Amino acid sequence: MVETGDDAPDFTAPVATGDVEPVTLMDELDSAPIVLAFFPGAFTSVCTNEMCAFQDQLAEFEAVGATVYGISRDTPFTLNEFRAQNDLEFGLVSDLNRDIIDDYDVSMDFTNLGVNGVAKRSVFVVDGDGQITYKWVSDDPGVEPDYDAVAEAASDAAAN
Repeated sequence: MVETGDDAPDFTAPVATGDVEPVTLMDELDSAPIVLAFFPGAFTSVCTNEMCAFQDQLAEFEAVGATVYGISRDTPFTLNEFRAQNDLEFGLVSDLNRDIIDDYDVSMDFTNLGVNGVAKRSVFVVDGDGQITYKWVSDDPGVEPDYDAVAEAASDAAAN
């Protein structure tokens, strides 16, 4: 399990930014701290609320130099539509093959729905050295993170 103080697992994956291009975590460390906000799926009510809450606080993250990425198993094309419909200005990473979800150990199954291997709602903050400085993981997909705590963690990571 990935813990605070560990090196963040690196990844290269498609990111939806209006276009689709690859993003590699370790190549983005000059834009650190980096907030990785995992969510189960685009167009669901709680996930939409969560990503819109990050958008609402985006200026606060940008003020400390932080970069925000949402991460889900949705395709990059679905994520681009989700971004457009919700006016999201940050990138959404497509982890279709669950590599990132598995590396961060945040996989969950909705066996009653027949949906397996989606991301638990979770947030990690990665500093400029590639270390995880904040971790929040929920086993309840209906629970949203404490956005003020995430913003404070990003600010703390930027200051160090």
